[in-house]
Order: sequence, then structure tokens, then C-alpha cells
Amino acid sequence: MTPTLTILLYLGLSVGPRTCVQAGTLPKPILWAEPGPVVPWRSPVTLWCQGTLGAQEFHIHKEQSPAPWDRQIPLESGDKAKFSVSYMADQQAGIYRCLYLISSDWSQLSDPLELVVVSGSYSKPSLSALPSPVVTPGGTMTLQCASGQRFERMGLTQQGEDTSPWTLDTQPHPSGQVQALFHVGPVTPSHRGTFRCHGYYRSRPQVWSPPSEPLELLVSGTLPKPTLWAEPGPVVPWRSPVTLWCQGTLGAQEFHLHKEQSPAPWDRQIPLESGDKAKFPITYMAEQQAGIYRCLYLISSDWSELSDPLELVVVSGFYSKPSLSALPSPVVTTGGTVTLQCASEQRFDRMVLTQQGEDTSPWTLDTQPHPGQVQALFHVGPMSPSHRWAFRCHGYYRSRPQVWSPPSEPLELLVSVAAPQPQDHRVENLIRMGVAALVLLALWVLLWEAWHSQRSTQGAATSRRDPRGAQVPSSVENPRTHDPFRT
Repeated sequence: MTPTLTILLYLGLSVGPRTCVQAGTLPKPILWAEPGPVVPWRSPVTLWCQGTLGAQEFHIHKEQSPAPWDRQIPLESGDKAKFSVSYMADQQAGIYRCLYLISSDWSQLSDPLELVVVSGSYSKPSLSALPSPVVTPGGTMTLQCASGQRFERMGLTQQGEDTSPWTLDTQPHPSGQVQALFHVGPVTPSHRGTFRCHGYYRSRPQVWSPPSEPLELLVSGTLPKPTLWAEPGPVVPWRSPVTLWCQGTLGAQEFHLHKEQSPAPWDRQIPLESGDKAKFPITYMAEQQAGIYRCLYLISSDWSELSDPLELVVVSGFYSKPSLSALPSPVVTTGGTVTLQCASEQRFDRMVLTQQGEDTSPWTLDTQPHPGQVQALFHVGPMSPSHRWAFRCHGYYRSRPQVWSPPSEPLELLVSVAAPQPQDHRVENLIRMGVAALVLLALWVLLWEAWHSQRSTQGAATSRRDPRGAQVPSSVENPRTHDPFRT
């Protein structure tokens, strides 16, 4: 097969005398669409083909068409031609190429241009960023394009970027929708921008659904991260107001508040007079406002780091409050432990235990079945009398982790100081008595020996004198051998 016939068959062109055009060696032209290649239904679009000076005729071809889709002579500039589409529909969608003629030589074919029509008969998908539309440099994120209409493929486009869209096959989602997960990263500042997604079917790849709502992707910078807090607190009763505060550094020009699973910044505010913080009021707290929030601020063209997450919880009036009790007793000795039982007849998936007056994260546990109800057992301790041990508990479902039940009645634990235990001193007393007896015995022995020694000395002295007081000769050793009365 000749190269000419190969090219023509690839383009889907007729090989008859009228359209038998051999692509030559002249520089290939450039083909583009204005205002862009993705065109709303029934809207106009213009295709431009630009070659070199001296071009005499321009042809534009659409794949699968048997003849040139259109022919035009060049404009006054002499190097380009204009192909107008006044009414964009399914028939005009497709892949186009163009070429031009100088004398008897044809140019090479242009690169392909995919012209897409946005159908009004399709429903638009949703686009969200997981876990958040704000990501740190070098991090990764996932853009989720989802739809209840069972499209076979999804396309992701970035506004303002002259790049081909990313396309993926869809996958079933447990909710009954279909989705495509576009993984982005490692993220650089060039990823900052606005994204949309479309859905389409394989049999009609150039007929797209309307675009999703725009999703703005922010790449946080190296400015110090702000502080985010809620007043009067992060656990808010149903229909009550709450205010979120984001405090950064002086010179901040704009503050953004982001809520996880939201496709765009939840709110934007300029700083207050102090110049370092912004106020985000919520006048009516409901389930839609519950979630995990972060904030960041802008100075010149640099963004700060993301704040630490703030979990904003709504207390629902449609749930029943659980009960809270202490096992075995709410009175605990210093250093001891206690089990707090949070129980409910409503079959919550999880329970949360909060300590009043303490700026600590709540304890959470999965519930366990209990006769006629569910329960969670929280082991608390060792106990110290220096803290106030007052508790409440809530229940919630995993599918709605920021929607809590009303709190239980408060439970206050009393920490008692252990009384000194009576001690048994009998052993010590016996030891002391034994030692005293030994000392007395030793003293008695010493006294007896001294007394006995003194008597022995006196007896010896008496035995050396006669009854008349005369001195007995020292040669007499044993007085028992002599009779003092013998003459």
C-alpha cells in the first residue's frame, strides 16, 4: 500500500479523484479552536489552520468523513484560513486535521484536534478533592469525579492550561454511582489552579456531559501555619450560632477556610483591623456545616501552611441521649481506676466521652452489644485529686461522625484520699520485748559474775588468817588439810 493511500485511509478520506491529496513535505500547519475545543451545545466555534506564506488553499478533514470537511482560501495574511462552525452539535464533534497547498505541493498534516460538544441531555458530575483541596508541596491528593449517570469514562481538565485532559475508565462506587479517581502528585506550585471534570460514553467519545462545578486546588507555602478555633466551642447544638477564627501573621491579605469533601473554599475573608486574623461566622448550625476544617492565609503570592484540623460537631435533636454511669462506684481512691459505661437503646456505632473543663481530645470507642442496648466501656485512671473529673458521653454513627447525640447527664467522679490502714505491731512488740529480755539477762549475768567474784575474793582473804588473827603462812596452800584447832 502506498504512503498516500495509507494516509488517506487513516484520515477516513475518499480516495477518488476529488479528494486524492498526497501529504507532502511542506511544514505542517497548526490547527486550533476558538474559544476552545470543548464547545457547549448549539454554540459557535471557529477552527483556524495556519501554514506558511504563499498558501493557496487550506483543507480541513474530519476523521471518518469521506471528503474534506471544508475548503478555504487563505485570509489577507496569506498564511492561515478560518473554518466557522455556527451551530455545534453531535455531528460536528470529532477529530480534525488540516493541510495547505502551495503550487502543486501539499503540506504535511497538522497534529490532530479533538473537537468536543457538551451535551445538554447529560447530567453534570461532581468533583471533590480527597482529603482536601489544599495540599503541601511534595504531597499527593486524589480528585474524585463521580456521577449518578453511568458514564463509562471521565475526563479531567485544568482551566488555563493548554494540555490534553486526563481520562480514566469509571469504577462502581458503593453508593450506586460511578467514579474516576485521578491521583495528583507529587504536587508542585504548577498544580495550583481550577479543575473541572466531564463524563462520556465510549461509543461517543467527543460528546461530553456538562462540566462539574469548578474545584480550586491550592498548594500551601512555607509561611507559618495559622491557628484555627471555634467560639464558644467545637461542639455546637443544633440551630445554634458558632464563629470560626483563623489567626495568622501580620500582613495577611486574605484568609481561606476549607472544609473536607467540599469542592471549593468554604469561605473567603479579608483580615480584620488587627491584620492577622479573620472571622468566619455560622449563624445556623446544621449537619451541612459539620465537618473537618482547615484554614490558610495569603501574603503577596505566597500561601501559608495549612492550620491543624478543627472538627466541628453538631448535636442533633433527632437522636436520643445516652446514659453514663461509673462501675463499680463514682467514688474512687487516689491512684485508682474506674470504668465508665456509656449506654443507649439507640444502636449507635460509636460512643465518645468528653471531660468537662479539660482541653483534651475526647475518647472514642466502638459500641458493643448489651442486653436491649449498646454500650462502650471507658477505663479511666489512675485518678488524682488535683483534677476535676466530670464527664459526659455522646453517641454517633460512622457514616456521620460529626453528628452527635445530645450529651448524657453529667457524671462527676469523687476522688478520696485513702485513710491510713491500722498496722499490726505485735511482731515488733515481741521483738522489742525479746531484745529487752536479752539485755536484762545480760545485765543479770554481769551482776551475778561481779557479785560472785567479790565473794570469792573475800572468802580467800578470810581463809588466810587464824581465829586469833594471826597470819597463816603462805606455804599452806590448802586450808582443808590443816585443822586450825589442832595444837
